[in-house]
Amino acid sequence: MNFVSRLHSLNIQLLNNIYQKMISIKNIIAILLFLITTYSYAGSDNENTDWSLYGREYNNQRYSPLNQINRDNVGKLKLAWKYKTGKKNTFQTNPLVQNGVMYITTPFNDVIAINAASGEEIWRYQHKLKNYNYCCGPANRGPSIANGKIYTVTIDGRLIALDQSNGKVVWDKVITNISAGKAEDINAVVNVKEFEGAIQIGQTDYSTNMAPQVYDGVIYIGITGAGYGLHLEHEKKGEHILSVGSFSGGGHGLRGFMLAYDSETGKELWRWYSVPEQGWEGEWTTQLDYGPKLNRDIAKEKEAFKKYSDTWKLGGGSIWTTPAIDTELGLMYIGTGNPSPQMDGSTRPGDNLYTVSLVALDLKTGKLKWYYQQVPHDRWGYDVSSPPILFDYDDNGKTIKAIGQASKLGWLFIHDRKTGKLIRKSEPFIQQENLFAVPSTEGTRIVPGTLGAISWSPIAYNPKSEMAFITGTYQPSVFISRQLTPQPGRPWESYTFFQKSDEPDWGTFTAINVKTGKIVWQNKLDNPMVGGALVTAGNIVFTGEGNGKFDAFDADTGETLWQYNSDYGVNAPPISYSINGKQYISVAAGGNKLYGYKTGDEILTFILEK
Repeated sequence: MNFVSRLHSLNIQLLNNIYQKMISIKNIIAILLFLITTYSYAGSDNENTDWSLYGREYNNQRYSPLNQINRDNVGKLKLAWKYKTGKKNTFQTNPLVQNGVMYITTPFNDVIAINAASGEEIWRYQHKLKNYNYCCGPANRGPSIANGKIYTVTIDGRLIALDQSNGKVVWDKVITNISAGKAEDINAVVNVKEFEGAIQIGQTDYSTNMAPQVYDGVIYIGITGAGYGLHLEHEKKGEHILSVGSFSGGGHGLRGFMLAYDSETGKELWRWYSVPEQGWEGEWTTQLDYGPKLNRDIAKEKEAFKKYSDTWKLGGGSIWTTPAIDTELGLMYIGTGNPSPQMDGSTRPGDNLYTVSLVALDLKTGKLKWYYQQVPHDRWGYDVSSPPILFDYDDNGKTIKAIGQASKLGWLFIHDRKTGKLIRKSEPFIQQENLFAVPSTEGTRIVPGTLGAISWSPIAYNPKSEMAFITGTYQPSVFISRQLTPQPGRPWESYTFFQKSDEPDWGTFTAINVKTGKIVWQNKLDNPMVGGALVTAGNIVFTGEGNGKFDAFDADTGETLWQYNSDYGVNAPPISYSINGKQYISVAAGGNKLYGYKTGDEILTFILEK
């Protein structure tokens, strides 16, 4: 492909622009660097080399078919390059690589293009916040790529399209008012002994931080923060303590929703609310079809419904993570968050549909096709937050089109993705204790607790071995609920919170066979896990830890084969790509404030020693 043809294919009118308007030298250099980098790889076979979607493919499997790095040589991995963003904070970006260029997002929503072979910066979009009242921290989980544009959402509630060649804004759309609701305030619990010395680090309000999904000219994004609740942190005996909860009677909460936009114009095409106006109370479920009973007082809830029949308006149901898409069925699959108020169910009687659910929507219309609610009337913050994965498997000669979702409850749920019917739940990948117990004034011990068994971390799936790889958390927590006396200016009737207990906690990394639901192997790790996993055709599975370790395990046995020690927590999903016949592994190392892991600003990229 010649140089002029390359210009045309990228829809970059550099030659005309030079004559038609003034362009700064910096912009011209950025465009030339982009062209040189992409042109260098345009002539090579790019099949199975890029990582241009969040989960690499629309199935979200995070499986790389590259096998240059394998069990025999992974011990020879070395750092190829390191890039520092200059933004030290919770760093969750999922890098994308296309035609030799890596695209990342930073905390507070900068977007950067980097030469994926050398680590050299090509261009940088610097985001200017229009509203600093963001609810849920500054992290962003990555960009998306389509049609010569880079798309990103921001913590101040905007969807932005950038020119892929130079990072210039093509359009910038306001998604929502991020200060639309009544946020919780620490003053309501300022004299509570469990929260002495605590500072407020989050509250309910709208925000956006997911990596958008783009398919067939449409961008799909979800709203977060709708039922986030009050987040407090403090130190106790040198240990980071997180408390999460909310209040009844204060009118706290917002209604989550999913949106579709035209990728060329930014025009909104449809909107689906995760809490419906009618029927949100559901069927008053007391026992789950996968076994456990829920400790609910249905008579009390039905009486409360007479007073609170309109609280669907504040119903919660955030959408935290990137959807999976079945292009043949024309469906997208998302998880919804907890109802609002977080953990306190007294003012939201009923099942609180469609919160804490795995949901299938029609791609073109946004119409609900099916849902599966993991926890009706959730009071424990068990969001469906880890991205679902799509896979097919053979069952006695019959192909099963399945969907899997690693739940905060500690099970991997597997469904028929056409109908939503539950096929099986796995063995628990963490030890569950006192599950679905109700809170008490003195505190009820529960596992999983504040962080859940898994948070937003994406799992990985190997279609050859039919194993899913899941990062988990074992953290005992205390579930507290106490009454308050409403007063002028202080309308709260009660507060309900999860708080980490004084007991030891740890992480797990687990391989599960999806056909049987059985655990194949499990590793116990030093700290609660967050960030996600990558599995490759070289039969290696990669994940990071909050203590700075970046690990490579044998995907069949769980044996540790290689490890790199970063200065910061490695709490973001790894990816793999190849350039000029060389396979790379890349991951963000920037820690996580919510988990108490050291924050930084590095992209680490590895390659085999020669």
